[in-house]
Amino acid sequence: MNCGELLIIGGAEDKCLEGEVLNKFVELAIRAKGGIGILPTASEIPEEVSKEYIRIFRDLGVSKVEVIKLNSRKDAEEQAICEQLASFSAIFITGGNQSRLSELIGQSKFHNTLSKAWHNGMVLAGTSAGASIMGKQMIVAADTMLNDDKLKVEIGKGFGFLDGLLIDQHFSQRGRFDRLLSAIAENKEIIGIGIDENTAILVKDGQFEVFGQHQVLVLDGSKSDYINITSSENGSEELTLSGFQLHTLTRGYRFDLHTRKLLMKKGIQS
Repeated sequence: MNCGELLIIGGAEDKCLEGEVLNKFVELAIRAKGGIGILPTASEIPEEVSKEYIRIFRDLGVSKVEVIKLNSRKDAEEQAICEQLASFSAIFITGGNQSRLSELIGQSKFHNTLSKAWHNGMVLAGTSAGASIMGKQMIVAADTMLNDDKLKVEIGKGFGFLDGLLIDQHFSQRGRFDRLLSAIAENKEIIGIGIDENTAILVKDGQFEVFGQHQVLVLDGSKSDYINITSSENGSEELTLSGFQLHTLTRGYRFDLHTRKLLMKKGIQS
């Protein structure tokens, strides 16, 4: 099987003719010679969100753009909705709440059909919640209590297109380093990837390249020689860590997910 590319976006991407991230998605979709399906299930206002993407994708030259109207668990089991996937070469999963994606679509007939389509070459993109859902696991929520600075990170099941990765979005803009670090400390074999707004990674064949305006952070605890998690008197978790590796990448840089090493810029020998 030749899996399709995954374009994973940190949210708040530019929706204009000059926007690099959505231009890259459209380029991939057109190259695959088919239409784009928009999946707005994560959003509480799917029609409003869909209109904006329909406009920009058509402005960027895509003639066939359709919305996949999937708003319940029952919809996710409908054969007709699953068959709709066959008419697209690329799917765009919008932002919203990743828990809605997991609850309404996870392990459904639609989920299985989408996974098979991706394994057969369909391009998938997701922004914000649509980015988090790409991994086998995802951060569902992370709450900081106002009175005691207690950080609680909740992990849930994603769609499983990427195994061994935990993706966080709106990363620098919302100060999410602590929650990603806490999540990776609980399972140091997983690679944590934090993606800034208007920034994306394009994943193919075990590597990714960075596109967009800001940066991508990669957190790797696989070589850590010491991890200790203790609870303080107020119930918060305090971390003592040693040996974690941190990488930050900007536009044009690539990263090998198998060797867990930074590669040089595109066009320059690593």
